[in-house]
Amino acid sequence: MIRFLIPLIALFATHAAAIEEINGCRITSGTLCVEKDLRSANLRGADLARAGFRLTNLSGADLRDANLFNANMDLAKLTGANLSGAMLNDADLTNATMVDVKLNNAQLNGANLKSANLTGADLTGAQLKGANLSGAHLIKAQLRNAQLQRADLSGTMLTQADFRGADLSGARLDNATVQGADFTGAILDRVDFSQVIGICTGCPASGK
Repeated sequence: MIRFLIPLIALFATHAAAIEEINGCRITSGTLCVEKDLRSANLRGADLARAGFRLTNLSGADLRDANLFNANMDLAKLTGANLSGAMLNDADLTNATMVDVKLNNAQLNGANLKSANLTGADLTGAQLKGANLSGAHLIKAQLRNAQLQRADLSGTMLTQADFRGADLSGARLDNATVQGADFTGAILDRVDFSQVIGICTGCPASGK
């Protein structure tokens, strides 16, 4: 019995030692890293599901393919961060600063991005089904081929955003500013453009 227990104990010890810590933040699922400085941190592929990063600075961080399912990242700074392919389903990114962030092919289904600043963000091919983007800034954002079914884009700044080939079926756009946005080839089933502000390409002519 002892012969079998020794390798098992060694395995657990190795796993515990493998948990990395950066600037006082343990890099593991469920970690609580409020107001930490993680600028330019290498977190590629990290399992950070249900982690707390409120007010944390992750600008320039490498979070490619990271698991951030149900993570709390409200008011976090993610300017220039790379979250390509990351899992962010049900994550809270309320009021987050995400200027020029890379979120191409990321999963953000059901995520809360209310009032987030996504100016210049790359969301090409991202999944945002049922996401809350109300009041967010998506100025000059790239959303080509993104999945935005049932997403809430009410009151969102979409000036010069690129939605070509995106699926916005059932999305809300009331009081969204769409001046210069491009919806060419987008799926717009059950989308009401009667209350949008500005003129856009590839969308119905109605608007304010």
